[in-house]
Parts: sequence; C-alpha cells; structure tokens
Amino acid sequence: MNARERLKEAKRIVVKVGTSTLTHTTGKLDLYRIDHLIRELADFKNQGKEMILVSSGAIAAGLGKLGLAEKPASIPKKQAIAAIGQGVLMHIYEKLFAEYGQIMGQVLLTKENSVRHNQYIHSRNSLLAQLAMGAIPVINENDAVAIDEIKIGDNDNLSAMVATLVDADALIILSDIEGLYTANPNTNKDAKLIPEISEITPAVERIAGGAGSALGTGGMMTKIQAAQIAMSAGVTMVIASGSRENVLRDILSGNQVGTVFPAREAHLRVRKSWLAFGKRLAGEIVVDAGCANAMRENGSSILAAGVVSCEGNFIAGSTVRVLTAEQQEIARGIINYDAAILQKLLGHKSEEFSAIVDSEIPQEVIHRDNMVLMA
Repeated sequence: MNARERLKEAKRIVVKVGTSTLTHTTGKLDLYRIDHLIRELADFKNQGKEMILVSSGAIAAGLGKLGLAEKPASIPKKQAIAAIGQGVLMHIYEKLFAEYGQIMGQVLLTKENSVRHNQYIHSRNSLLAQLAMGAIPVINENDAVAIDEIKIGDNDNLSAMVATLVDADALIILSDIEGLYTANPNTNKDAKLIPEISEITPAVERIAGGAGSALGTGGMMTKIQAAQIAMSAGVTMVIASGSRENVLRDILSGNQVGTVFPAREAHLRVRKSWLAFGKRLAGEIVVDAGCANAMRENGSSILAAGVVSCEGNFIAGSTVRVLTAEQQEIARGIINYDAAILQKLLGHKSEEFSAIVDSEIPQEVIHRDNMVLMA
C-alpha cells in the first residue's frame, strides 16, 4: 500500500495549521477559513476518526486584538500578546466546535513536557484520555511562559512531537504553500511541486532553506525537520496549502495533493520515541560508511572504531545525532561517553580502550537498544 492509500485508512490524524493560514495579509484572523477548517475537522470526527489540531496564531490573534501591526522584539511583550491572543483563538475554536456538535480540549505544551520521561508519558496519557472521551484536543506551545530553554520553537516540530506522542497515523501540515518545490515558486517560475519525498537527504534540506512569513516562526526547513521526526516514528506526513478548498477531505481521500512523506516503519515504542524526539539533542557524531551500513542492515550498535568525529560538549547519557560523512542524519541515540572521552577513542577498537582511558567504560558508543534509526 502506497503512502496516498495509507492516508485513506488513517484513523488518528494530527492537523497543524500555520499562522499564514489563519490570518489575512492584514494580520487579522481569517474567520471564513477558520470556520471551514473546524467544519472539516468536525465532519471527520463524525466519521469516526480521531482528530487533533495543533494551532499557531496566538500572537497574530493578540496583535489583532490590541490593534498592533507587527510583533514586538522583546520576549515579555511577545509572551503578553500570546496570552491575550490564546484566549481570543480558543474562544473562536470553542464556539465553532460547539456549533458543529464537538467538544474541544485546550492543551499547552513546552519542550519540558517531552524532555522529562515522566512528563512525556503524562502528556501522552492526557491526550489519549481526551481522545477516548470523544474530544478534539487543540494544542499550542505555551508561548505565554516558554523561554528559550524550554521552547520547542515552532509549531511544525510541535505537531510532529504530538503525532509521535499519540501514535498518529497521519500528520497534515497546512501552510501558505502547496508543498515542497524544486525551487522557490515565488521567485522561480520553473519551480515544480515534488509530490513525494521518501527520504530526507542533505539535497532535500538545501531545497527547503528559507524563512517563513512575517507573522509566523516557521519556514519550509522546520517542516522538513517535522517530516524527519514523523517518518521515523511511523507517521505519514503531508504538507499542503491551507487555502485550498476541502484540503483535508482531498488528502484523506488519497488524492494527489501537496507533498507526501511516507512513514518508514511501524510506530516506535514509547520509550524509543521519547529518546529520539523528546530529549534535547546535545551534539552529534559522524560515522564511517561501514558503521552506517552495519546500523542500517544489521541493527548494530555503534563502536568507537566506526566513529570519525564528534561535535558538542555532551556528557554520557545525552542524546546525540548520528550523521554520515555526507552529513545525512541516520540515527539518534543515548551516548555512553562524555565528549572528551570519545575524542580520545575515535577510530580505536574496544580492546585498546584500557591503554587510552583509566576507567572502565562500555564497549559501545551507542547501544542499539538506546538508538533509533532515522534513515
């Protein structure tokens, strides 16, 4: 079954809607589009599907309420505007969901909810309980209190984290663009929409470079990061235009809409999804081709002999990215050594460790049980 066919079978679906979809170019909320979005979500809920909405737009709604034209630079002012806008947005959502006979539950998350394993589990259980009660969770990052240390940073990555949390079948990101193009369609008339991307390569990341809209925080790069998370966690993802009429219906009917990123494997177990996508990344290591092949083909652990270099001031127990020499991310995992120790062991076999370091350490740089393949 191909990715488009799998979308027709999806039962639990996360829909992320960006600021550019929720607002007019004036910065005011686009009530017509919001109403159509809520109506589609409600109708799919009536069909027996479980729907989750990840919504941007709190700051834009706050700016509109206060009559301000642009986002302030200071964090306290942004947080205050987000707090005001969150109330405005939730009032509209609650009113519209109620008109279509649905119950919604508001959920505000920060990175802290995923970094700590117990909070990751609590967040998961809370969302699953809402779904079991027949509610539609409406999720946003807690912009009113989040600071850089606990911010996820954009709702694209937040939506992927949520899809992973709840074992979603599909993640649909609605934006101001139809999908990923071969070039920027705003500046290149020859740019063509890419209908499917089965692997996030450095070439794909280069195509995705660029910033988002003035009111939002995400660009195409954050959507590609979200796709990497979703695909690796067993979630099929689609990027499509939020301005397209009946866009959700078309996507979930298997029609050729937007860019689809097929899920690579079945859903990860909760612990593995947490260590791959919940924990903060503390650094990265680069492995040689032989090590990369052994990881992919045999599910092997990573040994120091196959590690070429490392970056970051990480300590043992941190989560790091694993890259190929071409800078493609192929795994994430919990590292067994401090960065300073690993630097000494690069390229060495396990039997040589005792002559290099004084203390007894594990043979594996990253054990396969503490690693998730990303490609």
